[in-house]
Amino acid sequence: MRIRVLIVDDEPPARDLIATLLRDEPDVEVAGECANGRTAVAAIKRLSPDLVFLDIQMPGLDGFGVLAALPVQSWPLVVFVTAHDEHAVHAFEVHALDYLLKPFEYERLRQAVQRARTQLEQREGTGQQTRLLALLEDLQSKARSWDRLVVRETGRVTFLKPDEIDWIEAEGNYLCLHAGAKSYLLRETMNAAEARLTASKFLRVSRSTLVNLERIQEWQPLFHGDSVLILKNGTRLSVSRVYREKLDRLVAQLG
Repeated sequence: MRIRVLIVDDEPPARDLIATLLRDEPDVEVAGECANGRTAVAAIKRLSPDLVFLDIQMPGLDGFGVLAALPVQSWPLVVFVTAHDEHAVHAFEVHALDYLLKPFEYERLRQAVQRARTQLEQREGTGQQTRLLALLEDLQSKARSWDRLVVRETGRVTFLKPDEIDWIEAEGNYLCLHAGAKSYLLRETMNAAEARLTASKFLRVSRSTLVNLERIQEWQPLFHGDSVLILKNGTRLSVSRVYREKLDRLVAQLG
């Protein structure tokens, strides 16, 4: 069995090193190289590699973003490549995922290839997909801000960018994310969502509601200090008196 490998790294010397060291692995074939995340997504779809050496820190779409842009079922085996990053390394170890820490030697690369070889022979790709999902969810829960959200559904996983979400409401221990005609449940608190989405132009307008400011069409006052927001899709959201001051300040800034 030959192992088809894709090398993804924005630094040419790093790609060259991995490709050179892989020449000593007789059953490994380098199917392609990519210098950024966008081309990596296209290459994985086109080439269907067995194994990807995936750099984490890349401009634009990073290594985690590459995975988020692909259907979970099409994820190949992944060996992450990273410069010194204690938090990332700890996360990889917790979730039993392989990684190369720059600078690395041939022996460490050989170990990574052997582990991938064993997983492919034993058809354990599904197990790694599960661990990768757990890693992304773990990183999401600890992130100061969200640039993508991992949402588990029955039989599938959806990745949402904040700007795809119209508004969010609390439902018990979950949040309901309204995105166009679809809704998704995410196990998270409203306070955590508010903290991590503020930079993405979300505003909390009640104890149970966050709204994407880009979706607001109109703000109408009601009686006793209450008011209502009308979104571009016609959705009406109540603004409680407690949170109205934030909206007043925003309007004053825009004016």
